[in-house]
Parts: sequence; C-alpha cells; structure tokens
Amino acid sequence: MLSTAAVPLEASLLEEYATTYLGEDWESAVDNVEFVLDNADYLLWGAAITVALTLTSILLGFLAGFPAGAIEVYGSGYSRAFVRKAGVLIRGTPILVIMIFTYFVLPIGPILDAAEFVRRALEVMFASTPVPVPAEVPEAFLAATLALGFRSAAYQSQIFRGALQSIDDGQMEAARSIGMSRLEAIRHVMVPQAMRRSVPGFQNEFTIVLKDTSIAFAIGLGELLKRGHDLFIQETSAVLEVIVFISLVYFVLTFGTNRLLDYLSHRFAIPGETA
Repeated sequence: MLSTAAVPLEASLLEEYATTYLGEDWESAVDNVEFVLDNADYLLWGAAITVALTLTSILLGFLAGFPAGAIEVYGSGYSRAFVRKAGVLIRGTPILVIMIFTYFVLPIGPILDAAEFVRRALEVMFASTPVPVPAEVPEAFLAATLALGFRSAAYQSQIFRGALQSIDDGQMEAARSIGMSRLEAIRHVMVPQAMRRSVPGFQNEFTIVLKDTSIAFAIGLGELLKRGHDLFIQETSAVLEVIVFISLVYFVLTFGTNRLLDYLSHRFAIPGETA
C-alpha cells in the first residue's frame, strides 16, 4: 500500500525529472500557467462581457429576425422584397466589415442618447427594486451589439421563415374556417408551432453569435479575446497558455448553452414530432 509520504516524494521526483530533461521549457510552462491562473479573474470578467454581448445580440436578432421571417412568408410584395434584399445584403457582408461600419461610420451618439433615455426610464420604474441598471453603455459594446444583432437577424429570419413554411397550409385554412382573421391565425396557430420547430436552428445561431463576439476585438471591446490579447502582450511567452484558457472558457460556454437548448428543444417539441 502506498504511503502518504510517497505522494509528495513522487511529485518531487516527477518535477525533478521534468526539469532535468525538459529544462527551461518546463520551468517556463509552469510559470506561464501560474501567470494565467493569477489573472483568471481578469479573463473571466472578459467572459462576462462576452456573455452579455451574446445575449443582447441574440435578443436584437430575435426582435428583428422573427418579424422579418414572418414578412417573407406572409408579407405583401414590396415589404417581402425589401426584407429579402436587406437579408441577402447583410448575410453577404463579412461581420468584421459590418462591425467596423457600425463603430466608425454609424452615428452612435443619437443611439446612446436613446439608450440613456431607456436607462433613466428603467431607473424610475425599478427604483424600489434590486434590479441592476447599467450606468453607462460603452460605444464599442453598442456598436458590437448592433453589428452582431442585425447580422444574426438576417440569419434568424431564415430560420423562422423555414419553420413557418414547414407548417401545413391546411392549418391556416382550418383556422380561417372557424372565424379567425389571417392575423389571428398566424398569431395563435402558426407562430407557436414555428417557434417550437425553430429551436434547433436557433441553437446553432446562438453558438455562432457566441463565438463571433470575438470579432469585437477589432473595435477594442474588452471581451474575452481582447483581454487574453492584453495578457500575452504583457507576458509574451504565455501565448499558448492564455489561448488554451480562453478556448476552455469558450468550450464551457458553448457546451453549457447547447445542453440547455437541447433540453428546451425536447421540452417544447410538438407532441408526435421528433425534437
């Protein structure tokens, strides 16, 4: 039976072996890992910004993408043509170009003024509650949200369009035959089923937006990748260790959100259909 004294002895022998045969590389790797762990809180704050940017972008994408998908299916000729052409333009433009445009070209000032108005309204509404209200919205965060959100809306519109078109036309006719208007039939019959059927596609889009938040590095937003870059500029020998840590954080975030959305997909699947 191995004694407790043998454990630190074996550890010291392993360290001595590694130092002997790997030399300075081993010592440097250990120092780099310690450097990353010492600055883990700095990187995790970047991960919090990444999560916040993902949520705001997905929400904006949903608020713009779902109506766009419905217009493509049920809209009139002019509105449908406009939505389709706008979607093709946004989907065909690299996200980096969109983000640089929103940050350096788009007038952020009026948008920030509107955000400040909303913030003050929330402060009035929730003055007696513990709901946190951000004191300031950085321009880079707002620009990144607009870029990622509208790019996501262009893709989410296709997810919802496909989900709406997958529902049999007979259901619309049945709803109209019992006295529902076209709008009521869309709202109460078609949309609930489309929302359920769109969860798998939405899951994929959520993962894409989460990873694309790293593009905000180009406009200086202090998200996870930008903070990692700051660290390996400070300690140039720790590039690999920082990248590995960042990759693990992204993996945990994507794995966790995918498992959650898998659960939602099965939980809200239409009875009789495979989620």
